Amino acid sequence: MRVDWKEYIVSTPDVLRGKPRLKDTRIPVSLVLGYLAAGHTHAEIFQEFPDLIQAHIAACLDYAQVLTEFEVAV
Repeated sequence: MRVDWKEYIVSTPDVLRGKPRLKDTRIPVSLVLGYLAAGHTHAEIFQEFPDLIQAHIAACLDYAQVLTEFEVAV
C-alpha cells in the first residue's frame, strides 16, 4: 500500500518538540519505524496502538523512503 506521507505525518513545535508524528496523535514516526525494524508485524503494532490504521504504517515507510533519497556520505 503506497500513500502520500504528507497526508498522515505532521511536525509542530508544541508537540513532541517538533518530532515527526502521526497526525492527530502523539505517536512519533520513529516509534513505528522502530517497531518495524525490530521485526514486529503490522498486527502486533495495531494491537499495541489500536488507533493506528494501515495507512499510518504505510505513511511512515513512505516518509523513511523519502528521507533516504538525500545523499549522505557513509
